[in-house]
Amino acid sequence: MVFASLIFLCIFLPVILILYYICPNRRYRNGVLVLSSLIFYAWGEPLWISILLFVTLFSFLNGIIAERYRKEVKGKVIVALTVTGNLLFLFLFKYTGFFIDILNSVIGLGINIPEISMPIGISFYTFQIISYVIDVYRGDVKAQRNPIKLLLYVSMFHQLIAGPIVRYKDIAEDIEHRKESWDQIIAGVRRFALGLAKKVLLGNIAGELAGTFLDGNLVRLSVVGAWTGIILFAFQIYFDFSGYSDMAIGLGKMFGFTYKENFDYPYISKSFTEFWRRWHISLSSFFRDYLYIPLGGNRKNHIRNLFIVWFLTGLWHGADWNFIFWGLFNFVFILLEKLFLGKLIEKIPAIISRLYFIVFVLIGWAFFYFTDTARLFSFLGAMFGTSGRSFIDFNATLILENNIVFIVICLIACTPVAKFVTNAVKKVFAGRTKLIYGLKAYVKPMLYLLVFITTLIFMVSQTYNPFLYFRF
Repeated sequence: MVFASLIFLCIFLPVILILYYICPNRRYRNGVLVLSSLIFYAWGEPLWISILLFVTLFSFLNGIIAERYRKEVKGKVIVALTVTGNLLFLFLFKYTGFFIDILNSVIGLGINIPEISMPIGISFYTFQIISYVIDVYRGDVKAQRNPIKLLLYVSMFHQLIAGPIVRYKDIAEDIEHRKESWDQIIAGVRRFALGLAKKVLLGNIAGELAGTFLDGNLVRLSVVGAWTGIILFAFQIYFDFSGYSDMAIGLGKMFGFTYKENFDYPYISKSFTEFWRRWHISLSSFFRDYLYIPLGGNRKNHIRNLFIVWFLTGLWHGADWNFIFWGLFNFVFILLEKLFLGKLIEKIPAIISRLYFIVFVLIGWAFFYFTDTARLFSFLGAMFGTSGRSFIDFNATLILENNIVFIVICLIACTPVAKFVTNAVKKVFAGRTKLIYGLKAYVKPMLYLLVFITTLIFMVSQTYNPFLYFRF
């Protein structure tokens, strides 16, 4: 089940909200959330609930032991055991086939690659449970003594499938003492509606258009066609994933939880370093706090530490070479920015630094998109006009002419332009409080309702409705 589905929007979510709010106290409401989360998770693959339950119980017991023996050797052993055990599950389901394929290619073993379906969301909840046990050992949070509450943290359907990666210490207070309010519910509904619109009205359409360039015959692809295709894919992955994060944050608010932001207009960045402070913030901060800094951070062997982090960042996104190449592509630019490019970027005009960033981040998305190496290099050749490529073709011209308004809307939606306009309007009408509140009371809800109805109409008519980060 996905958020952008009619069964979720019209049946699952309304029923869960009603059941949740008719419950008289926190204990029963937690029970509703746990049960509904397990149903949500089991909708497509009920077998993998067993993995989720096992790692939760395993980490629950180890968290209590790690707290008891904090700063002792036994505590470190328990933390290492927990991290290793959870990563072994992730490796088994996500990377077994990839590494067997490598062994077959290098050594020629001829091992049959088993068909193992990957439990949805395992990349996210593995990191969440690892962060919980480590934070308990560090003393950043107390170990949870109630296994149901820890299961609530691990399994909550708001963010289980595709993040953001929520740390236990950030919502521990909400699990125990959250206070729901009507204002919070309304804010959650608005955030969810905007996220759904981003995903359905922008992400899905951008993805379909991108496919016409990226999934066809790359030998005939023109320069303009290649750049248009990868720009549309950049729109798709941003609106798809940031839209999902918005929906998760909105759902959290509806049930009294506050999740941290996961995106902050990443495409306005001036460098790769800035981009990774704005893109998938929960993943970047996880690798920083639980891998990069413990390895030594900037203090010692920082090049080695950066390499390990970005190699694993690429590998986390998928069990294929293109994701590793993409991770190392980011590593190279971040290293160059740390060595000398960063100082240069600070001195040059912002428009030039943003142009540098956007050109190379789009090249990076090509590594991310193409799992077939031959197609990847054929596409890169199209981007830079090698082998006598035409500058523009009929297909690119037609799609650009028919979708220029949509592309402009996507460009605007990637930036904080709407925020600036809203703030400017507020300043213009400053002092006219009654007028502002009167308009806000009627116009704003109607706009959200219009957006939601439009999104539903598109959902009924669309057949293309993927969530890219489900596979990660």
